[in-house]
This record gives sequence, C-alpha cells and structure tokens, in this order.
Amino acid sequence: MKTKLLFSAVAMVAGSLLADTTPGDLITNAVTSLDAQPSYSWKTTVVVPDDSPFKPGPSTGKLVKGGYSDLTTTRGDATTEIISKGDAIAISSPDNGWQSAADLENAQGPGRFMVMQARSAKAPTAQILDLASAATALKQDGDVISGDLTEAGAKAQLAFRGRRGGGGGPGGPGGGAGPEVSGAKGSVKFWITGGNLTKFEYKVSGSMSFNGNDMAIDRDTTTEFTDIGTTKVTVPPEAQKILDAKPAAPAAN
Repeated sequence: MKTKLLFSAVAMVAGSLLADTTPGDLITNAVTSLDAQPSYSWKTTVVVPDDSPFKPGPSTGKLVKGGYSDLTTTRGDATTEIISKGDAIAISSPDNGWQSAADLENAQGPGRFMVMQARSAKAPTAQILDLASAATALKQDGDVISGDLTEAGAKAQLAFRGRRGGGGGPGGPGGGAGPEVSGAKGSVKFWITGGNLTKFEYKVSGSMSFNGNDMAIDRDTTTEFTDIGTTKVTVPPEAQKILDAKPAAPAAN
C-alpha cells in the first residue's frame, strides 16, 4: 500500500510539473539544450512572391562551440562565405576571394554590406528567443508551438539585420537609416520533438518605404537544424591566414 501511495504521489508531482511548463518554457529549454551541444548545422530558405525584386537564395551555417562558425549565403549566382572565430572574420566574395573584414569595411560597394552582415550576424538560437519573446499567445499542438508576432516583432524581422540564421531581407551596402516599415504583421512556428528543436519558421508581411517609394513585403523564412553534435568547420588556408593574423597597430600621430 505504501508503495502504491508513493508512486501515486510521484505521478501527481510529475503531472503538476508538466502542467506548469508553458510553450515558452519548452522553447527556452530547447534553445538551452541546443546551445549546450558542441556543434550544429542549419539551413535557411526564404520564400518570397514571384514579383519580388529581392530573391535571397538559401543560406547554410555551421557553428562549433568555442571554435569557428561558417555562414554561406547565395543571391542569384553569387555566393558569399563568412568564417569567423571570436572577433576575427574572413569573407570570401565572388570577385575578390578571401579578405578580412578590416580590408572591406572601408571599401565601396558590396564589400561594406558584407562586413555589416558579418558583424551583425546572430546565431539562430538567439533569433529564436527574439521570435518567442515577440510572439503572443503561444500554443502547442503536438510537436508544434505557434503564435502571432506583435507588430513590433514583425517589424523587427522585416527590417534588414543580416542575421546568421534568419535569411535576412532587403538591404544594400549604403548603410545609414533603414527603410520605414508600416502595416507589419506575422506569425511564428517552432518544431520541438523530444525536447529537441528541429525547425522554426516565421512569416512576415508589411510595406517598406524606400526613398518615398512604397514596396509590399511578404516573406516566409524556414530554418532547419542538422548534424547536431557532429558538425565540423573546414577552414581554407587563405581564410586561416586572415583569421590568425594579428590586428594592425594604430598609426602614430
């Protein structure tokens, strides 16, 4: 009898703990678990309307904890690869091969844009927490947790930030103030199986004003995780030289 009572008490406590776990808690726990892994890979795809002037291709990423990260993005036929470790960044462009961020940040044209993308990049797990905090009334249906984004949350995703896991958005090398965004709305989904985060998706729409010209934006971005714990980053010799180089000393006055 005592054993049965003890078993019943344990079951009640476990049931109570499960009942108190919110969808937001499940997302946070899954992110914590993924961040604790030694490495992982991801692939991000972005779907936009056929008439959209900006059609980002798929991007892939690899992250080794305490080591290198590797982001490869495509736009049309152009492929850009960014490898970093700490503050050291090496960028490979279609026309100029491997260069350091310091070489490119004062350059004209797309080089400056690539540096901005590299320096502002976030790991996908950081973006997941941003999305979850910007979602309202998260609800769980099996392995899927979903919710609508607040207007501010949708607007943040519409604005270009060059995220490592989010697919990015329209933007250019000019820098300066970003475009004005209005009518922003969106939704988000997270797939969590057995406590493991396997995929997330967010859809955003709204209107952007570029130099007084309004343009409708409708974007569906999906990121899937693979090779968790087994991902490795191979650094080309040209990139390794850049990453190992010591920063130049400032010029004397």
